[in-house]
Amino acid sequence: MGAAWQDHPSWELVEDASDAADRDIAHLLLTAGADELRQTHNAQLATFTLSLVALDAVERLGLEPACCAGHSLGEYTALVASGAISFEEGVRLVAERGEAMQHAADERPGSMSALLGLDDDAADAACRRAEADVWVANYNAPGQVVIAGQKEDVDNASAVAKELGAKRAMPLPVGGAFHTPLMEPARNRLRKALTATTFRDPEVPVTANVDARPHCDGGEWPSLLSAQLCNPVRWRQTVAQLAGFGVTQVVEVGPGGVLTGLARRCAPDLQAVSVAAPQDLDDLVAILAGTSFREYADTHQGEHLYISERLVLSPAAGLFTPIVVTTEAAAVEATPTVVDVGAVDVAIDVGALIGNVGGAEVRSPFAGWLMGLLAVDGERVSVGQPVAWLRATGGD
Repeated sequence: MGAAWQDHPSWELVEDASDAADRDIAHLLLTAGADELRQTHNAQLATFTLSLVALDAVERLGLEPACCAGHSLGEYTALVASGAISFEEGVRLVAERGEAMQHAADERPGSMSALLGLDDDAADAACRRAEADVWVANYNAPGQVVIAGQKEDVDNASAVAKELGAKRAMPLPVGGAFHTPLMEPARNRLRKALTATTFRDPEVPVTANVDARPHCDGGEWPSLLSAQLCNPVRWRQTVAQLAGFGVTQVVEVGPGGVLTGLARRCAPDLQAVSVAAPQDLDDLVAILAGTSFREYADTHQGEHLYISERLVLSPAAGLFTPIVVTTEAAAVEATPTVVDVGAVDVAIDVGALIGNVGGAEVRSPFAGWLMGLLAVDGERVSVGQPVAWLRATGGD
């Protein structure tokens, strides 16, 4: 699941995470098989690291969150994103959490199953009626609740849930009964790691899984993370809380896109987007700009800076490749010339090709002298970002 990010600058975090955890995380992200990744201590470290790679890529665009939340393991990513814990501390915590939960799952094996088409109260009733070691583990969205416990007990509760109206009980490919009392053996080990970690006040509020409330005091997070191990994830309530704060756009950062779909179900008015691969970054920029690439290109082709100076703006988001071809040269099909970043005094006419951003051409709506480029070759630019500067000679 890491292959798409290998050539992105943010991939460098994989080596840093490997050093912090003393594990070969690149192997987990590139070559490990499904059976190896299904092991809790591997799955958590791989998912957390790749989520931080995606987060770093988003931050390189100049974007910062107004608030954060994370589902189960994602809560650790949210704490890194908010500045409550450092990247290295987050890696070490997740590595220890994964090992502790793996050990607990080996001691007391369990399973998890998603109940579809059943409300929260009915799912809780199904677990109680099973009269065994099975509990609600995730309140994910309206009509989707995850239960967990010993496998036979989960099967029994699933049968009761169907009697109560569940459309389907879907077993999940996980390595234990997470967010239930069966994880109690992992709690003491995690508490030691939490005690050794420095928690700072987050720069933005982080809404916790256990109570679906925002927390801005770093000192509260060790107990919240400890409690999270054995208590249900209140994700439906968390998304409702975010929407209640006035949040209108949410970005899921990391592999997969499950939370994006859950967010839309929890709060249909939310605009949700997933950043799971580098190509998703362009869509993110366009969505946050509130317009499509083509709409922007049709209405915002250039900008007057001063009386005689002009800026050529990018019509799309993506990687910038500088190529300057004047209209005269284009007419005779001259070979495009890659322009040196320091090049100045290149005469261009209206319609001159400045370069490309992804699959979109960047053409100058002005005539004049190209004084220099404002974006370097290979730089990721956003919609409307200036990429070239010229002095106009008329004809615009």
